[in-house]
Amino acid sequence: MKPNGYDTRDESAERAVLVGFHNKHERTDEAAAEASLEELVNLADTAGVQVVSRMTQSRDGADARTLIGSGKVQELKAVVSELGATTVIFDQELSGAQVRNLEAELDAKIIDRTQLILDIFAQRAKTREGILQVELAQLSYLLPRLSGHGKNLSRLGGGIGTRGPGETKLETDRRHIRRRISELKEQLAEVTRHRKLHRERRKKTGVFQVALVGYTNAGKSTLLNRLTEADVLAENKLFATLDPTSRQLKLPGGKEVILTDTVGFIQNLPHDLVAAFRATLEEVNEADLILHVVDSSSPVRDLHRKVVDQVLEELGAQDKERITVFNKVDLLPEAERELLVSEGRWLRVSAMRDEDLEAIKTAIEQQLGSEATVFLVPAVRGDLIAKLYRLGEVLEQQEQGEALRLTVRINPEVFAVNRAALEDYIWEETGNRV
Repeated sequence: MKPNGYDTRDESAERAVLVGFHNKHERTDEAAAEASLEELVNLADTAGVQVVSRMTQSRDGADARTLIGSGKVQELKAVVSELGATTVIFDQELSGAQVRNLEAELDAKIIDRTQLILDIFAQRAKTREGILQVELAQLSYLLPRLSGHGKNLSRLGGGIGTRGPGETKLETDRRHIRRRISELKEQLAEVTRHRKLHRERRKKTGVFQVALVGYTNAGKSTLLNRLTEADVLAENKLFATLDPTSRQLKLPGGKEVILTDTVGFIQNLPHDLVAAFRATLEEVNEADLILHVVDSSSPVRDLHRKVVDQVLEELGAQDKERITVFNKVDLLPEAERELLVSEGRWLRVSAMRDEDLEAIKTAIEQQLGSEATVFLVPAVRGDLIAKLYRLGEVLEQQEQGEALRLTVRINPEVFAVNRAALEDYIWEETGNRV
C-alpha cells in the first residue's frame, strides 16, 4: 500500500485519504483497479472533498473485518494522523460491520464508493423527482448499515455522507425508515405514471425520440446544448446532469425529433441507485434511437463502453437501435482516431465542430424510417394531410382528381401506433407498403 501525496491548498475542504483494493483471485486486473481509484479521485473532487493521499492494497482476499487487513489498517492510520485527514473513502462497498471496525481503528469518518456517489447525487438533485429518487436510494443503502455509521450520523458531523434525507430521518429506527421507503416508492410510482402518460402522448403524435446515453462526463450535455441550443449545465465533473432534459431537435430535412439527455453511467453503479432512478432511465427504454456517447480521449474508453452496455442490458434496452458517437476526437492524435470503430453504425465527432453536429443530425434523419407508404387522401381531409406531414417525411405530393397522393417515409413504430387512422387511405394500387 503506497501513499501518494497531493497538494493541500484548500483548508476549508473536507480532507480525505482514498483507499483502493484489488482481490488477486478476481478477474479484474490491477490496471482496472487503478483506473477505478483514479475515478474515485474525480468523484471526491466532484463532491467537494480535498484528496490528501491515496493508497492501494492488493491481497489474496478481502478481510471480513476491515477489508484491507489489520497491518494495512495501522499503515493507513499513520497516514491519516500525519496528514490530518478527517475522512477515509474506500473504492469498494463496505458492510456495516467493516465501517464500524474501521471507524474504531482510525478515528475518522468512513465512506465507501457507493455512499460517495449517493452524496454527489444528493448535492445535484434539483427537481422533486430527483430528490425523491436520491432519498430512496440513500435510505435503501443505509437501512442494513445503520449500526455501522456512527460518525456519519453524528449530530456534530457534516460533509459527505450526511447530505440528503437529513440526520433526523437517518437516526430513527428501522421501522420508521421502512415506512419512509414505502412512501417514497408510492410517490415515485405516481411520477412514473405521469412520465408514462407524457411518453404515450409523444408516441401518439408520432414524435421520434432519441436518448443520449454514455459514461458520466462523456460530453452528452455539451452535445445536447450544441445540437438544440439548450442551456443544460455542462461542466467537466462527474454527474453534471442528474435529471433528464428533453429538447426539440430540427433535422436537415425539416423534421423535428425529441433529444433527451440522461444521467451518466459509471462502473459499480449502486444497485439501489439504478432501482431508484428507474423512472428516469425508462426514457432510454422508450427511445426510438440511442446515441451512445463515448469519451474517445479517455484511456479506459473500452471499459466505459462495457459499463454502458451492462447498464443498458440491465434496463432491457440492449436491443434498441443504436449509433455509437465517439466524442472529443479533437483531443486525439490522427493515428489514434482511426482506431475508433464499433459494431453497427458509428461516428467520430467533436461537439465543438459544426460539421460534426450536422453529421449527427444526418445520421438521426437516416434512422427515421426506411420504408415509404403512398396515401390517397381526399383534399377535404386537411386534418389527415396535416397528420401525415407531422408523422413522417413527405417525399412527394401530387394532385389526383379531388384527392392528394402523398408518398410518406414513416417510422414503422409510428405507423403501427397510427395504423387505424391511416390504413383506409393507403393507395391500393401500390400494394400498400412500397
